[in-house]
Amino acid sequence: MVGLGEGRGGMGLVKILLFLLASTSMGSIRTESRSTNTTFPLPFFCPKSCGSISFEYPFGIGDGCFRPGFNLTCRNHSTSAPGLFLGDGTIEVTRIEMNQGLVYIKPPTIIMGVHDEFKRASLIDLDNWPYSFELKEQMTRNSYQELTSNRVYVVGCSAIARLVDLTTNKTISNCFSICIASEPSQYSEPYDIDSRYCTLDLSSMNAAALEIQLTRLNLIELHLVNTSNIKVIMFDDGDDDVLQGVLKGRRTNAEATLAWYMNDHLSCEEAKNTDTYACVSQNSLCQGVFFDSSYVNNSVGYLCRCSTGYQVNPYVPNGCQATSFTRSPANDCATKCGSVNILFPFGLKQGCYRGKSFALTCNETSSPPVLLFNSHYKVSTILLEEGQLKLERVNEYDYTFESERTRLFACFEEQTIVSWVIASQFCEDARKNMTTFACVDAHSSCFDTTTTNNVQDVSGYYCKCSRGYQGNPYLGNGCKDINECNSTEKPLCHGICINTDGGYSCTCAAGTYGDPKLAPCIPTNKKQTLLLGVIIGASNGIGLLLLCSSLLILRRKWKKRKLEKTREKYFHQNHGLLLQQLISSTEDISEKTKIFSLEEMEKATNNFDETRVLGCGGHGTVYKEILSDQRVVAVKKSKYLKQSEINQFINEVAVLSQINHRNIVKLFGCYLETEVPLLIYEFISNGTLLDHLHIPNCNSILSWDDRLRIAVEAVGALAYLHSAASISIFHRDVKSSNVLLDDHLTVKISDFGSSRFIPLDQTHLVTGVQGTFGYLDPEYYHTSQLTEKSDVYSFGVILLELLTGKKPIFSTECEDRLNLSMHFLQTVRENHRFDLIDDLVIKEATEEELIDMIGLVEMCLRLKGAKRPTIKEVEYKLQNLRRIRQKKKGYCLVKDDKETEHPPRDSPYAFSEVVDRANQDTSRNYTLEKEFMWSHHYPR
Repeated sequence: MVGLGEGRGGMGLVKILLFLLASTSMGSIRTESRSTNTTFPLPFFCPKSCGSISFEYPFGIGDGCFRPGFNLTCRNHSTSAPGLFLGDGTIEVTRIEMNQGLVYIKPPTIIMGVHDEFKRASLIDLDNWPYSFELKEQMTRNSYQELTSNRVYVVGCSAIARLVDLTTNKTISNCFSICIASEPSQYSEPYDIDSRYCTLDLSSMNAAALEIQLTRLNLIELHLVNTSNIKVIMFDDGDDDVLQGVLKGRRTNAEATLAWYMNDHLSCEEAKNTDTYACVSQNSLCQGVFFDSSYVNNSVGYLCRCSTGYQVNPYVPNGCQATSFTRSPANDCATKCGSVNILFPFGLKQGCYRGKSFALTCNETSSPPVLLFNSHYKVSTILLEEGQLKLERVNEYDYTFESERTRLFACFEEQTIVSWVIASQFCEDARKNMTTFACVDAHSSCFDTTTTNNVQDVSGYYCKCSRGYQGNPYLGNGCKDINECNSTEKPLCHGICINTDGGYSCTCAAGTYGDPKLAPCIPTNKKQTLLLGVIIGASNGIGLLLLCSSLLILRRKWKKRKLEKTREKYFHQNHGLLLQQLISSTEDISEKTKIFSLEEMEKATNNFDETRVLGCGGHGTVYKEILSDQRVVAVKKSKYLKQSEINQFINEVAVLSQINHRNIVKLFGCYLETEVPLLIYEFISNGTLLDHLHIPNCNSILSWDDRLRIAVEAVGALAYLHSAASISIFHRDVKSSNVLLDDHLTVKISDFGSSRFIPLDQTHLVTGVQGTFGYLDPEYYHTSQLTEKSDVYSFGVILLELLTGKKPIFSTECEDRLNLSMHFLQTVRENHRFDLIDDLVIKEATEEELIDMIGLVEMCLRLKGAKRPTIKEVEYKLQNLRRIRQKKKGYCLVKDDKETEHPPRDSPYAFSEVVDRANQDTSRNYTLEKEFMWSHHYPR
């Protein structure tokens, strides 16, 4: 008896006897509940609370008081109020919200000490329990509602956290919590790359038991600072103030949430008409639940909800009680807000609207007053006959529906129209309860409807006045007879009209005949009048035909003229005149850059035929086309440009048109007569380095010599962009898929959609972070400062791909997804530097070549950009490696039609020492003195 909560300690002798009798008489019921899980009237002695926490069935304490899986334990504390726990008492409950379907619990927390190198611990275990920390409820056909918003936060410095599914022993998510401090002497202004915490994602997963594994990072090798205790905590971060308070250590009362569900069957369809079906109350609904809404056929159970207009508990008989409805609005209800009429069932206050779902608000502080729906929309019209609201969004980027309204209202965003129903019932079911049936007028009709807007289905009924009546069907005597004889829209009767209740009669006068509802009555014995009418009708028809033909010709001419003006507007908007002047003023540019006309582009692209699409990237679509001079080209159609970016287009075309490098894709011209300009490049036929390097089953045939040559050509092109072009260009999206290869495997660098131009007097540019995951410079990601060292980091990843044959993000045999750069640096630190090298490279390359290349990659991937080599230094090193290899193989490299003398073999550490010295004064501008010093160490 101890620990069963309030209401049991004071049980008297009479209650004890009643309890024994109830236990005897209800033995068969309990046996049935264990075997069939049927719902039964709860015994009177079942507790309803523990301390200050209240709960209802299916939760309970004691035999026969709960549904299997929902048992609770009430445990007394020596110094505080009793505590409520799930099941056997490992997870403490802080509150239970029946309407939300949530159990709030004390958040699971794990601590790793500042001197600990590794720790693993169970975070939470819900295996075989009908609870989930990540669950979605299906509201309608394609609409889902997140029941929980739990996140796992790793707070502290210098640790790697892995979230593991204990059932499969697979890693679900991982993150790095690092704190990096820069050396102030290296920058004009010191800054920190300091995350302080990271998050582990719980979305789209069905794990029931989670384990946390924490590993301390090597502070010296990774140049990290500020080691600290690591705290791992899972809680519901729906409130931003709570989130910040917990992360900064100011709050200790955060809560995690668990969503419960019925797991006796996998779906509502399976559960209905069975003995274990949980939704036993009348007016209850069954809704499926999912771990991931992308798999709509894989529900894991179901929830019970009270139907719209009902509330309390759907899990017990008669538990869903009808909410109060307003059948007729009060006399003092407002009927207008500004210029908008407020029509029942809508209203502004209780007693004026049918139910809270139809509550509107009137913002009288604005001038004129504005009628608001759901606080996010302005109501312009209420259409009772159509069951619609015409709206305008208050905030262009903010629109939400409350969950109650989601079941009754379907929003079409493109039309700013909301269709609504009175209740989530069809007419046949709604008429069974006339006290809540909304079509109260004697001349009203009920209509079933299902509204679909590609996001959700809203089904139910709405009311309309019967034919021949108009008004408000939701009010008694609200539908009034229409006097059709007074209609001004179109003549309904060409004879004698007599209004009737709900209709009208129409007859011809004496001495005439015909159908007066269709045409005027014809006088008897006057056939000449009929012939005259035929002649007049034929003449009118011919005249109308000529008029339509003339209008069609004028319309075509008008559209053609409008199209020409539109093309001319886009030409000027895209700085066409300025580009024409630039091309005509420079002879060299005009020879290789051209402004194409509409006719040339339509002929070359066959009106942009979709069958000619080569691919779609982050910056646009690329077509393979043939120009009139039979040149095969690639036409890049960019995505929409903001007005502020169009001014940079002329600069990009001007600079790219002046680039003349054998390893950079050539720009042939552009087309400016569309809203988005088009660029025409040379066509490279042999795919990308990604295609040749990452072949299924790791069967790449690229030899070590080819890989080394490709690296030299690619880095040469990047060095040209950084330091040899008329204005320095940072590529910003260096990756293997942007390294094109022609039929001879010659490199062509492509895709300058993310590139930025840097004036010679600047060393960096602050810009929005953009790039490809796996290649992105960590320092650029944290600071938004784009430097030449950002391209160096990305090129280091390409070198690593050439060495290992692996993708930047790759999967292991255990199906773990790993970052290639981080994994490589870890193997180097553990002195397993050759473990990741491609088998083909191991066979063909010498050990000294691999050591040099690994050292170069390691420097390129340094976290701090200031400690990486420049792209020019990387070029010198790769050229030197290739020269030495060619010399050992017995032949020379040729440059400018002359043999070059091969340099002596360097120490594998010589290059690192020179790079470190060069990094003491980082700059992307190269003087003659620096060029001479590099030639001394690495002669060409």
